[in-house]
Amino acid sequence: MWATNLKILGIVLGTLALYTLIANGIPQVESEVPQELSFTGEVSAAELVAAGEELYAGAGGCTACHGLGTRAPNLLSDAGGQGAIGARCGQRVEGESCKEYLYRSMIEPNVFVVEGFQPIMPDMRRTLSEVQIWAMIAYLQSVGGEVTVTGDDIAAAQPAGEDEASDSGAGAMIVATTDPLELLREMQCLACHLLGDEGAQVGPPLDDLGSRLTTDQIRESILDPNAELAAGYEQFGGMMPANFGQRLTAEQLEVIVSYLGSQK
Repeated sequence: MWATNLKILGIVLGTLALYTLIANGIPQVESEVPQELSFTGEVSAAELVAAGEELYAGAGGCTACHGLGTRAPNLLSDAGGQGAIGARCGQRVEGESCKEYLYRSMIEPNVFVVEGFQPIMPDMRRTLSEVQIWAMIAYLQSVGGEVTVTGDDIAAAQPAGEDEASDSGAGAMIVATTDPLELLREMQCLACHLLGDEGAQVGPPLDDLGSRLTTDQIRESILDPNAELAAGYEQFGGMMPANFGQRLTAEQLEVIVSYLGSQK
């Protein structure tokens, strides 16, 4: 009897060891979420610029499009002899100051589309808080121009009854719906992908995704979009945000994966 129990114990331990080995071999995807910002009305221009520069070069994902000058204008270099964005932003729209133009460009990016480029930029309020947006604007102003963003802009960005410290950042926000179509819209997926009559033809279409990828591949493409780029879309590498692991619950992720897997 003891020999039989010993064999069973050995099988159980061996099975546990095997699954532990398999689990440890699966790549762990870490998404970068824009860090929370907390400023008071006494914030200096230098502090805003430093925070905005970090966002621009990192979690904000701006360089994926604006850093190349092919998908979107390069904001940090000269354009048509007008200088970098901080020098030319006040001349883009008559009657609008530099910071007014930059703010509208962040929240209504398709209102002012530079000639020669496609309207592919999403509303940045989907991934950044108002405070983060103003920090980004301060940084862009500093590149060739004068920083006019102040603590008053930060204070005005706070909802009534809340202070700066309560700003958790939209980048960590998780929406409540589990409807796959609504999630695709909320996550701005259709800003770059076609699905039926909706969307834009920037990235691969979603209509027949289930016939091209397995559900595991779809899941990986959402969590780690740069791991394997679709053939013919290599030039758009780095454009898709890599923070959906934080912005979606596990249930929402699986709802989207299942829905896209059914598109055949």
